[in-house]
Amino acid sequence: MLALLRRSSRFMAIAVTAAALAAPAFALDTVKFMAPGSVGGGYDQTARDLGKALVEAKAAKSVTFENKGGAGGTLGLAQFANSTKGDPNALLVVGAIMVAGIEQNKPQITLKDVTPIARLFTEYNVIAVRKESEFKTLEDLLKAFKDKPSSITWGGGSKGSIDHIGIADLAGKMGIPVNKVNYVAFAGGGEVVAQVLGGQIKVITGGYAELGQYIRNGQFRVLAIGAPERIAGIDAPTLKENGYDVIIGNWRGVYGAAGLTPEQRKEVTDAVLAAAASDGWKANVETNKWAPNLLTGDEFGKFVDEEHVRLRAMLVEVGLIAK
Repeated sequence: MLALLRRSSRFMAIAVTAAALAAPAFALDTVKFMAPGSVGGGYDQTARDLGKALVEAKAAKSVTFENKGGAGGTLGLAQFANSTKGDPNALLVVGAIMVAGIEQNKPQITLKDVTPIARLFTEYNVIAVRKESEFKTLEDLLKAFKDKPSSITWGGGSKGSIDHIGIADLAGKMGIPVNKVNYVAFAGGGEVVAQVLGGQIKVITGGYAELGQYIRNGQFRVLAIGAPERIAGIDAPTLKENGYDVIIGNWRGVYGAAGLTPEQRKEVTDAVLAAAASDGWKANVETNKWAPNLLTGDEFGKFVDEEHVRLRAMLVEVGLIAK
């Protein structure tokens, strides 16, 4: 009998071990995303696409999302930093807009207070008009802009955002004073889209991912894209092709909580990289016309430091902050 019990215990142990090996080895538990902008906006879309990819790649058991917009994303940053210290299951979506927001608002909490994980992609802005617009080409639009700058209302993201900086930069390259640019800032993408479709705003600028559905169904006509070269699937010239050395693009990535151990940081980074290698994520990259450019760890942190210098200089140049 004793021998039988020993054999039974041994078989049970083997069965339990086999089951454990067969179960997925999740790097992370329930990942809590902070999207520091409105639902449906660029930060939110990045969070939800990455969250889905983490689950698909079996790098996380599940995901949750919280939105906290305002002040260029710095309100969401502050809440994230204060509430997640040491938590390896927390991720904050970041981007160039947040860097510009920090430079403008000078908040007490900055990206130095959280942990750089990975840059994911760059999204280049389109310049578009509603289908009924009198502007059929970029040349039509820029001629009217040059002749009477204030007559052209430009709609886009918050004051000092990449949208705003990009149009101000274009105006400068055209010899138009920045104070003549009639830029209307919006906190959420849905509001500016409604204003453009209604004819109150003449031109919209923003990332293709946010505007793609309106472009594909013919409600918006793309006049140009702010990329260094044409992008497959977007039937529009670059600003450079029209003689203006202007690139308008917003990179996005993720940061982790403050106080992560080196082992935790590696686990989070590996999970994000596994998600970025998933078929679902790659399909979203293609649909949204994102340009993948992965960069991780301290190299990503160094890149963000350089972005502070670059974007501060641009904000000074276009008159949005003092030297």
